Amino acid sequence: MPRRLERAEIARRVARDLKPGWYVNLGIGIPVLLANSLADSDEYTLHSENGILGMGPEPPPEECDDDLIDAGKRYTSVLGGCCFFDSSLSFAMLRGGHIDAAVIGAYQVSAKGDLANWSVPGDVIGGIGGAADIGASVPNLFVTMNHTSRDGTPKIVPECTYPLTAIEAVTRIYTDIAVISVTPSGLRLDEAISGMTPDDVQQVTAAKLSWDDVDVLTV
Repeated sequence: MPRRLERAEIARRVARDLKPGWYVNLGIGIPVLLANSLADSDEYTLHSENGILGMGPEPPPEECDDDLIDAGKRYTSVLGGCCFFDSSLSFAMLRGGHIDAAVIGAYQVSAKGDLANWSVPGDVIGGIGGAADIGASVPNLFVTMNHTSRDGTPKIVPECTYPLTAIEAVTRIYTDIAVISVTPSGLRLDEAISGMTPDDVQQVTAAKLSWDDVDVLTV
């Protein structure tokens, strides 16, 4: 079995697709690892929905501040020129179209780019949080996740069976084995890890994939 990407490696691959000047919202889990990947770059401004614009990388233990955390309750740092604000202003930035891209986790993504990331049937129901606002408002929605669940169940499916967060919202999917774009004609496999063919990726993907020239997924 080829070596799958680690979480931090998935984050680094996403970072390559961000455009200079973008304001980028980072969700919980793999997405916040982009803050470390972009630690030496001043080309992007990172947004955390709990009220930070200008978020930096995770600090060393001796510099952690209990009053400075990101949306996932992880210690963070801030860069020069950052600002803090309340949730109403944070969501006004999202709903007003001022955030260029968001990186978010998911339980399922459908062939049409539908997103399910807030509730799993049978689990205790939580809150949808800000994911619905992000899915409805941000023009470039990048999903990061493992390609399959722990029992091997595909997470990329023809239709989502979990409660939906957003409809036809996902732009691109980054997993531990592949990079897949959502297009008007369906899902297109763009990259696969070394040692996996497009057919190998299709075998662990419930939704139909198309491909032409598939690049090797590198970080």
